[in-house]
Amino acid sequence: MTPYGIVGLLLVAGAGWFVWDSLKVRETANAAMRAACASRGMYFLDDTVALQSLKPVRNDEGRVVLRRVYGFEYSDTGHNRRRGSITLVADAVVAVDVGLRLVGGRDLLQ
Repeated sequence: MTPYGIVGLLLVAGAGWFVWDSLKVRETANAAMRAACASRGMYFLDDTVALQSLKPVRNDEGRVVLRRVYGFEYSDTGHNRRRGSITLVADAVVAVDVGLRLVGGRDLLQ
């Protein structure tokens, strides 16, 4: 096999791994949002998350991993749409943002 063939094969294998890993992490984000919305009595609209940001970061062990931020929409009343986000480092959920609300139902940040 030529060096170009080896490089091409490695690129295809790397792209395949990236797609497989991205699908796995996206399913983790979807499951985490379903559980978070259900526990707060909110509705997870469209039942999916969408990738907003992807960048390499270092984890706690100092290894370079991917940080993915996904956006989603939810409803707290069933009659509105609000935006939130979930951040995953590698395949671990590190932050869920569903906005801040006051007790009276008025938005603090939105």
